[in-house]
Amino acid sequence: MEDASKLELAARPALKVTLPSEIPDAGLDLRADVVVIGMGPAGESVAGQLADAGVDVVGIDRQLVGGECPYWGCVPSKMMIRAAGLLAEARRIPGMAGSVTVTPDWVPVADRIREEATDHWDDTVAVERFTDKGGRFVRGHGELMGHGLVRVDERTFRASRGIVLATGTSAAIPPIHGLASTPFWTNREAIATKELPGSMIVLGGGAIGLELAQVFARFGVDVTIVEAQDRLLSVEEPEAGSTLEDVLAAEGITVHLGRTAEGVAHDGERFSVTLDHGAVLDVDQLLVATGRKVNLAGLGVDRIGLDPSARAIDVDEHLRVQPGVWAVGDLTGEGAFTHVGMYQAAIAVADILGREHEPADYAALSRVTFTDPEVGAVGRTEQQARDAGIDARVSLQPLSQTARGWIHQAGNDGFIKLVADAATGTLVGATAVGPNGGEVLGLLALAVHAHVPVAELRTMIYAYPTFHRGIEDAVNQLALD
Repeated sequence: MEDASKLELAARPALKVTLPSEIPDAGLDLRADVVVIGMGPAGESVAGQLADAGVDVVGIDRQLVGGECPYWGCVPSKMMIRAAGLLAEARRIPGMAGSVTVTPDWVPVADRIREEATDHWDDTVAVERFTDKGGRFVRGHGELMGHGLVRVDERTFRASRGIVLATGTSAAIPPIHGLASTPFWTNREAIATKELPGSMIVLGGGAIGLELAQVFARFGVDVTIVEAQDRLLSVEEPEAGSTLEDVLAAEGITVHLGRTAEGVAHDGERFSVTLDHGAVLDVDQLLVATGRKVNLAGLGVDRIGLDPSARAIDVDEHLRVQPGVWAVGDLTGEGAFTHVGMYQAAIAVADILGREHEPADYAALSRVTFTDPEVGAVGRTEQQARDAGIDARVSLQPLSQTARGWIHQAGNDGFIKLVADAATGTLVGATAVGPNGGEVLGLLALAVHAHVPVAELRTMIYAYPTFHRGIEDAVNQLALD
């Protein structure tokens, strides 16, 4: 979409589709105000809010209402991480509080995921939550047939007010020779497993790969990570990746950086993975965690003038794709996070209803990698700031040199890094790595979002002795004069 088109859309307070007269009525058996294709976190939120507002809304999904997050992502993975964290804390007792024998057991973890997180992968409650609001849910594959038209199997819906695309992403599977014919895992199989393998290779050193690798290693799996980039967690500050590399190595995880898999074979029992420098690794299981891809294939976006091979759908600051079409969630390319999708959902709903609202702004986008230590980050990294032409001033406070870090000792790896704009005297980015990195991030996210002057942050009283107080040390190091 051209910039001029975005400006034209932004000037319109509310959009209502006028269906072209040349679209025949033959075959159209259902009507609705709004049709939402994809009922993951973002789509479910849009559909639910519209239904609450009295809009006649149809929600469509061929899989589970709620999407990846509650069934194979955020929620069950954090249950796994919580369990693995308890094991790690118990192992830190010697030398600090006595002695203990730790015997990992995966059974209660697998049971809890089925009983508490995924409800045995049954979305009845989620569907009823939506239909009780007056929404209509259709299980099936939704496909655009033209402007204002969505087909699901033999039914076609005519949407009078608009369509919302929220089909999310799925695991991206790299074109490695032999991989497709093997029983490899993605995050879904890893979350659902009842039994642990003896050994595992994780392809990918991003957030998903690192979280799962550490979990399985703490439960006794011999884990090897293979990452094509020259550092782990390459989208974040390099210090975060190097910290995690050291931590994982100390926990017995082997890390191969700057390496790719060129071939995969499976003999019926074990995997053989050939790396680009010729080494062959043999393991019981292979977990592919090399990123996510948007699900545009088969959605029919070409029928409304969009590219089905695009890496993301282009939206404006109101989440509009074009008149009568909105997109929310992962497929917008603004961060594959549940909290981003929910944020976008509120904006799209307000726009559809013609309500006044603030446009989308991702300058203070927060994200957390739930490894131990956690990596919480907001806004720009140092390199991103410099690439944007910002006169960046940086400070870095090691956690071990703070009072709380010194007290904590075992498991106190981490730091607080601030990135400030010398011209404005405000933070444009920050990273908090530590036992509570995601929680310490709260103040830093607010500072970036609200453009709080660094000078103001220096006047605050920071509670002692907390991990949070490390922010004060980092703030005082910033040289903005």
